[in-house]
Amino acid sequence: MPSSQPVDAARTIAALARDRAAEGERERKLSRDVVEAMIDAGFFRLCVPASVGGGEAPAATLVEVCEELARGDSAAGWCIAVMATAGMPAAYLPHDSALEIYGDERSVVGGVFAPRGRAVADGDLYRVTGRWPFSSGVDHCTWVMGGCVVEENGAPRMLDGGRPDVELAIFPKEQVQVIDTWDVSGLKATGSHDIAVEDLEVPRERATSVITREPVEPGLLYAFPPFGLLALTIAGTALGIARAAIDDLLDLAGAKTPTGSSRTLAERPVTQTRIAQAEATFLSARAFLYDAIAAAWQAAVETGEVAVEGRATLRLAATHATAAAAAAVDTAYDLGGGTAIYETSPLQKRFRDVHAATQHMLIGPTTWELTGRLMLGLPTDIAQL
Repeated sequence: MPSSQPVDAARTIAALARDRAAEGERERKLSRDVVEAMIDAGFFRLCVPASVGGGEAPAATLVEVCEELARGDSAAGWCIAVMATAGMPAAYLPHDSALEIYGDERSVVGGVFAPRGRAVADGDLYRVTGRWPFSSGVDHCTWVMGGCVVEENGAPRMLDGGRPDVELAIFPKEQVQVIDTWDVSGLKATGSHDIAVEDLEVPRERATSVITREPVEPGLLYAFPPFGLLALTIAGTALGIARAAIDDLLDLAGAKTPTGSSRTLAERPVTQTRIAQAEATFLSARAFLYDAIAAAWQAAVETGEVAVEGRATLRLAATHATAAAAAAVDTAYDLGGGTAIYETSPLQKRFRDVHAATQHMLIGPTTWELTGRLMLGLPTDIAQL
């Protein structure tokens, strides 16, 4: 079960995030007081090993923190989803490197796992060049990572199976060019700009792979697949948006009398039916998500790992929860009628934000295909499962 202390703190900070949401939309980044509150609560370090001063929280706690924050402002939940999981590489780095990057209690690490860069081996260094989109919360970071294809002797270093070797290179934020690209419809306050470096020297000790290497930390959290964990936090964020949207509709329904009707929105049978269906959709998807997390955690306790079947179930639950959350938000938005299209209505923001969340590759349509192939016993690339 989730630990109550971080979740309680998330509920408190969610209220602040809700109050600052309009400012975040205008500035296209979270307000500084929200960021400071989340730093103080240790949210950016929930996946960082305890051995270097991190929270090393149970997976369910991480997901529920994202869910609670997103009930206040989806951008707050999203930034913790993608930036807290950026603490996972600390479990794969040499201890001294992990301490250098993550040891400061106010350290904030972000960046992008996708291998949009290249790391050219040069003795004890990598020379890193790349440009990575979707670096959420980069304005608040102290360190930034980027996925890189490793090159040796003028060619990509290949792994068994014919895939190129990919490592995450981590560098100080001041060495990164932030390119202002974040003009979007949803999740505006996440500030997910592009980042770029060119021929940047990165010590090999500040690079690692979460695919081909085993974690050096023994904690149960690190039995979870990093990509699967990120998918779970996105799902938690989407569920938080859905819960808030249903609550928004419940608040609206008693006060609004639709044009041409003598009854309030709440008194209309279609409202009663559809909002009940949305609640059932939300609750069932949420139950599946946390049940899958609990089963995976128990597997880690018993065996020290989450096997392929369990990892597939995690991804299936995350993808389903995100899709179900979007469907619940759509229902609330539809029932809100013309009121929901105004910027003064929280429903239009919930609608934009949840549909931005559904575009993340880790909970996108290919995940259905991936898990379906495994169910059918077909040959499947599980490197990023």
